[in-house]
Amino acid sequence: MKLSYVRRGEGKDLVFLHGYLASKESFAPQIGYFSRYYRVTALDFPGFGGAEPLPAAWSVSDYADWTRDALAALGIAFPHVVAHSFGGRVAVKCLSRGELFDRAVLTGCAGIVPRRTAGYRVRVVCYRAVRRLAPGFAERHFGSREYRTLPPLMRESYKKIVNEDLRGDAARITRPVLFVCGSEDKETPLSSQRVYVRAVRGSSLYVMEGCGHFAHLEDALAFNVKTEEFLRWESGRSSPTSRAACLRDTSL
Repeated sequence: MKLSYVRRGEGKDLVFLHGYLASKESFAPQIGYFSRYYRVTALDFPGFGGAEPLPAAWSVSDYADWTRDALAALGIAFPHVVAHSFGGRVAVKCLSRGELFDRAVLTGCAGIVPRRTAGYRVRVVCYRAVRRLAPGFAERHFGSREYRTLPPLMRESYKKIVNEDLRGDAARITRPVLFVCGSEDKETPLSSQRVYVRAVRGSSLYVMEGCGHFAHLEDALAFNVKTEEFLRWESGRSSPTSRAACLRDTSL
């Protein structure tokens, strides 16, 4: 597939993976900042930004396969990765498979499926009943706003993506990971990031107070400084001061 990406800077490779319905441009403040120290590559996932449409209803694993092949095609080996939301799902899947990435910063990382409530199960039953009688009405009035904006093929992909829980994949990660969460994030709340930190051995959590799901844009400087600090730690070591800051949330 034709690749849509931006590349700037020189040095060790640093890859950016964007969120769902976003594009490589969503990391504009990070691209400018980190290209002073790294060879930065920001990719558009298929179906988004300037990339080609999906050829089929892809799962998270399909996107992970594509990411591996895209990095190989671009001559990128063992890069650091910064990923947001859906990009975090893909990064978790890639990290669980082995040595594709070095250090990872995952902000607003999606992939933890919440416990299904009785109300949710009732809505699913209603949706299935309505879909049998009036499929068009069901597609327009059920599901998230994000889901309703998607064309049919992307909807099938979306359902595969959001219904896969990645706790098991997270438990297989052996690389250093920093999870970043906005204290006001309603999409991927602090509770889900705590699940990830418990699953990924040796990982850290940094909470950005007052920020929501797009913490890397809402307070780009604070995010960039913390990310730079984490990426520059020596492999297998962490400074006591920095680690204390990352473990600001101690109620894990």
